[in-house]
Parts: sequence; C-alpha cells; structure tokens
Amino acid sequence: MLPKKRVAINPINSKINLAQTITLDNYTFRSLEETRKELLAGTMSARSLCAHFIEKAQNDHLNAFLEVFSESALIQADLVDDSIRNGTAGKLAGAIVAIKDNMCYAGHKVSAASKMLEGFESLYTATAVQRLIDEGAIIIGRVNCDEFAMGSSNENSAFGPVKNPLDERLVPGGSSGGSVAAVAAGMCMVALGSDTGGSIRQPASFCGVVGMKPTYGRVSRYGLIAFASSFDQIGPIAHSVQDAKLVYDCMAGPDKMDSTAAKEIPSTKTNASKPLKFAYLKEVMSSPGLHPEIRDQFQAKLDEIRSNGHEVEGVSFPYLDHMVPCYYVLTTAEASSNLGRYDGVHYGYRSEHSEDIPSTYFNSRSEGFGPEVQRRIMLGTFVLSTGYYDAYYSKGQKVRRLIKDATDAILKDADFIISPTTPHPAFPIGEKASDPIALYLEDIFTVQANLAGNPAITVPLGKTSENLPTGVQLMGRQFDEANLFSIAQGL
Repeated sequence: MLPKKRVAINPINSKINLAQTITLDNYTFRSLEETRKELLAGTMSARSLCAHFIEKAQNDHLNAFLEVFSESALIQADLVDDSIRNGTAGKLAGAIVAIKDNMCYAGHKVSAASKMLEGFESLYTATAVQRLIDEGAIIIGRVNCDEFAMGSSNENSAFGPVKNPLDERLVPGGSSGGSVAAVAAGMCMVALGSDTGGSIRQPASFCGVVGMKPTYGRVSRYGLIAFASSFDQIGPIAHSVQDAKLVYDCMAGPDKMDSTAAKEIPSTKTNASKPLKFAYLKEVMSSPGLHPEIRDQFQAKLDEIRSNGHEVEGVSFPYLDHMVPCYYVLTTAEASSNLGRYDGVHYGYRSEHSEDIPSTYFNSRSEGFGPEVQRRIMLGTFVLSTGYYDAYYSKGQKVRRLIKDATDAILKDADFIISPTTPHPAFPIGEKASDPIALYLEDIFTVQANLAGNPAITVPLGKTSENLPTGVQLMGRQFDEANLFSIAQGL
C-alpha cells in the first residue's frame, strides 16, 4: 500500500565528508535479508552502511553513476536507523538501491541520459521507487543508461558509455547498463532498471548478475519516462534471485496512477516440488548467431535439468526471425508518439539558434536528441505515416498477436520456456557502434517476453574460455512470477 502522504527529500549538491561516518572497511554484502538482520541486531548502522556505499559510488570509474545522492541518501539512512529503534523497520531496511536515469524521484534530477532533459528536476516520485522507500530502501543515486532507454550497449548515452566492470574494454550491455554495472561492481546492493526488449536481462547476462522483467502491468510504470508504453516494465537487478524477488515483491501491485497496472492478480502457488516441463526453441539452438560455447553450456544445462527428473522438450517456433523486426516497427512507432512532447517549447532543451517556432522545433530536437533516438523517431514516424500505416504498424500488431498466441500455446503445455539470454558474451566498446542492425539483433532471445507480455528472468549460466559471463533465461506464464523465481533459484 502507498502511504497517504509522500515526503520529498531534496538533495544537496555539495560533496559531504564521509571520513567520520565510514566504519565498514571489512564489510562484505551477502544479501538484503542478512543486511537487515545485522542492522536489527545493531552490529552496524544504516548511516555507516550508506556512507560505505556512497564512497564506492563516488569513486566510480565505470561511468555508471550520473549522480550520487549523498545528502538525501544519508537523511534516508538516519530515518531507517530511527525505524529500527522504533521497531518499525521495513522489509528493505538498509537496502542501498540505484535507480536508472529514467525513473522520477522528487527533488532529484532525471535526464534519461539525454541532453534533451539535462538539468531537469523531477516533481514527483515513481511508484516503484516510492514503494521501495516505504520499505526502508535508501536511494543512493541515478545511474547511466542508453538515451531514453534506446540501445543494447550503453554507448548511446549523452554522458558517455558505461564500462563493463569485469573487463573495462567491453560494453556492459544496455539499456540498463549503468544499473547492472553498479550492482556487479558492488557500488550498490540492488538496482532498478527498465526492460523494453531485454534491457535488464541482456546486460545482466553480460555482467554475471540476476535480472528480471515482470509480467507487463505487474509493476506500475508511473514515473518511468516512456520509451514504448506497451512494452516498458520496471524490474530488479541483483546478485541473487532471492534479493531480486524481495525487491519485486515490494514494488509489484495495482496502482491508481497507472491505468495499465494489473488490478487483479491470479493466485499462483509454487510447484517446484513436482517434475516440471521445460520447452526450448529448436530455432534458437540452430541459430547461426549463437556462440558455440554458449550453445554447449546451454545444452549441458538442459541435460542437467533432465537428470534432475524434469522433462525437456524442443519445440518449433517459426517466428524467431520475425520478432526483432516486429519489435522495432512497434516500439519506434510508440517512441515517435511518446517523444513528440520534447519540442523545445513546453520543457526540456531549447536551442539557442532558433529564430521562430519551426526553427525552435527543428533545432531543439536535432541538438537535444542523439543519433539513435533520432533514428528511432524517424522510423516510427515513417511506419505511422499515411500510406505506410497498414503496411508496417498494422501488420506489426498482427505479427505481435501471432507471437503472443504461439508463446501461450507453448506455455499451455510446458511450465517454462528456457533459452540462452544472449547469443554471445559482452563485446568490445565501439565494435558495433556503427552498425545499428547488429545492435538491434542483440534482442533476438529476450524480446519475445516483451512482445507477449510474459515475465522472464536471467541467471548466470557459466563463463566462456575468455572468462566472460553467460546467462540462461527462463520465461513463465503471465503473472506466474512465484514459480519463475522459485525455479530460477534452482538454476
């Protein structure tokens, strides 16, 4: 339940002195639950814990953090310490959380990693963020992402690319690259990302952590800067399935501020004790773009699942090659509509080279948006234009329905669809920057969950011969997150 009154905490931009606060030099984060137990036991304070992570975030060399909310985070930490003394500590007491730079937080800046919104301060707080705060989470800062969440490598940010914490020559994945990098590098305990076509799961796979996309409508989108409204979902990024589930449980649920948030959630019970049926797509295993080591690791995982008494069956899915084109037709159309509000007049960046209204629109949007955002706006405007609407957008919606129906048919017979999360491990920064089609194909295994609206989670699968992480993805039935988390824990 949301509180009746929301209190905005305003940040102070000056850098504070943490020398008197940090007493956790040997602290090692294990889990949100363990951290809460230590706080309740009095072995450390939320303030000292918060200051410990603030110092790590301020020393960020990955370009993950765009801003560290030092002052407001410590104020929140003091409130958590008060709640512990009063016996009213929430489920996330002391959890240090980073939020993607497309989520609103009252009194704090939010830019969607774009020059268009640089310097903009939010007037309200996203429901998902507020619900974490209500349970005692401490928002430590906003983290980098691809501009307006459009990208698969975190190279499209107006404020520079994020580096992969496991190898700084590589991309962390995108668009939630900053969120994932911050978690993987230990600069926060968990982070929130948004997932439109794989933007949580792909970078989580690249960096060896857990990333989860809920069923569409399960988590409120109120306060999330829109990219494609019928696809976007907020989800958790964590070191463990247990932590991801705890964060998800705290922020999921109906919201009167979001008409697309599900109002009634079907009751589901975990069935982890019985033998399950896992379906994998034959077309995925035969995909020419699948890295041979990932194929071998995934096959070994299927064999392991069989050996544990579960059924594994290959199924045909004839739409694999159609999913990415369908996704980009529909999402660019929605992006064209959503980003039309950024015109240099109402709010956002306004060009200094404007002389009249037409030049204000043209120059502000040309200078305020980066190349990838401009590309997607142009594509979306084209597919929605007179004479092309039926050929592209209308047909894309029909293909989306076919994909959803085929996905539902598989999950009617099987409990889960399992696949590699990505076709390959993380790649070098700059390697694909000039080839947008290659970057679009990064979503080939993840986009099905967004087109169909199903929940999906990625957990670490293994490592390649070059010591790079790989991930395995589970997709479940709509609103069956309970079983999804349960089985992901087993994987």
